[in-house]
Amino acid sequence: MTNPTHEGFTTQIVHHDRRQNTHASPVHAPTTNSVLFGYSATQDLCNIFQGKTAGHAYARQSTPTTQSVQSLVALTEQCPRSLVFSTGMAAISALFLTLLKHGDHLIASRYLFGNTHSLLNSLINFGIEVSFVDTCDAAEVERHVQPNTRMVFTETLANPGTQIPDFAGIAKLCQKGNLVFVIDATLTTGYLMQGKNVGADFIVMSLTKSFGGHGNVLGGAIIDTDRYDWSHYPNIFAAYRKGDPKLWGLQQIRKKGLRDMGATLDSAAASQLAYGVETLALRLTTACANAQALAQALSTHPKVAKVYHPSLETHPQHQRATQYFRHYGSLLSLDLVADACPLAFLDSMNIVIKATHLGDNRTLALPVAKTIFYEMGPENRAAQAIAENMIRCSIGIEDTQDLVDCFLSALDKL
Repeated sequence: MTNPTHEGFTTQIVHHDRRQNTHASPVHAPTTNSVLFGYSATQDLCNIFQGKTAGHAYARQSTPTTQSVQSLVALTEQCPRSLVFSTGMAAISALFLTLLKHGDHLIASRYLFGNTHSLLNSLINFGIEVSFVDTCDAAEVERHVQPNTRMVFTETLANPGTQIPDFAGIAKLCQKGNLVFVIDATLTTGYLMQGKNVGADFIVMSLTKSFGGHGNVLGGAIIDTDRYDWSHYPNIFAAYRKGDPKLWGLQQIRKKGLRDMGATLDSAAASQLAYGVETLALRLTTACANAQALAQALSTHPKVAKVYHPSLETHPQHQRATQYFRHYGSLLSLDLVADACPLAFLDSMNIVIKATHLGDNRTLALPVAKTIFYEMGPENRAAQAIAENMIRCSIGIEDTQDLVDCFLSALDKL
């Protein structure tokens, strides 16, 4: 049963499961724990293996529960289909390793999550060329296009520097050059911005973060916006060049990236993610408002050298954020003045949890250079505009004044 598109974001999500059947059904999709699926007629099993009929053969590829969550993930982006994985990094890895091959060229944002940057360096070792560029400027992206370029990859809101790419310019460039445009929407999700509306062909996402929201389950996803015609893409295997060409890309990722590599989201985790996303809009609306209030309060404090949040008019992409995002995001970073100690600042806050995570109900913070970007080294940190005393904060849903008081008090003690 199709969800009415005139309904709001949360209404569609909370009624998704029960609308999968036209008769009486559970409000929540059941959790299927079986690894295998038996059929009374052997031909039915053969038809599923051969792709002639839909169904489940083995839980590494799908279960009724993960299938339901895939429908739910796609719904949040108003897209026709998605694939879910055990983690966000598993989803990104599956996409790159199944759609790119030795000798191909990938253009990636210079401003990336540390583990994604590390993965791309591994791709270079596999013979895939990678150019790290400033995707805030589509002209710079275009300057790096080569005859063997296959894909452009960027985050919708960069972690930790909050840079926002030139979506329109990159989408136009990719359409002109038949390049696959991939965005990582972990920090925005389909609630703050839907990828299909900015010209993305694929959306990747860590469901662990804002989507699930409670810091209790891992998951990742690839969402197909149905924009790309894969009949023009050279790396699709002959076995998957059947039927509608718009389905070929995700089908290849399903077979080579999920079935063969095995980064499966188990049904219990899928159910937890389905519960978590029901309050996505409520959580993000509050967290984004808190982040905006904090950004204003911190931006004038004498012990803060710089605040990174798109709500500030001084942010280089403030107008772009205003154009594309429903809210300005819950990620906020700040640079302390040169002689201030990031560790002392963090240790003096009694509300903020010192932990590495994003999109949680609780406010989290860490010193960037000494933790998530430590392995990268000072030169690469400088290339990503990451100061040595930068603090990354994932703002939660606590009461606004409590958060403001906590941060200002910690700054005053420095």
